[in-house]
Amino acid sequence: MAAQERLICLSGDLIDGGEGVRFTVCQETVDQPAFAVRFHGRVVAYLNRCAHVPIEIDWQPGQFFDDSKLYLICATHGALYSPADGRCLGGRCQGKGLTPLPVEERGGVIYFTPSE
Repeated sequence: MAAQERLICLSGDLIDGGEGVRFTVCQETVDQPAFAVRFHGRVVAYLNRCAHVPIEIDWQPGQFFDDSKLYLICATHGALYSPADGRCLGGRCQGKGLTPLPVEERGGVIYFTPSE
């Protein structure tokens, strides 16, 4: 059975470099925490799991950006990730990055769009 796309939030809920929206995705029959943020006008989404240790990265619910609003930061270890592609830019991620999730923005709404 093909996975269904589903609404994450309204487009206006994500401000560039601002608070993210948390949601869950089902992977291998297990619900996993995820989040969506807007960076340089584009909406991106990732599993909410640090590449170093599988813990959620937001320092407060929905707070994923560092003070500069240029990087996503793991609240526990301080690892920095590129908001554009989830790539590790520094910290204990050992070359691993965040796991990207497919999203689309259309008609003023942001959707999670799984392919399976």
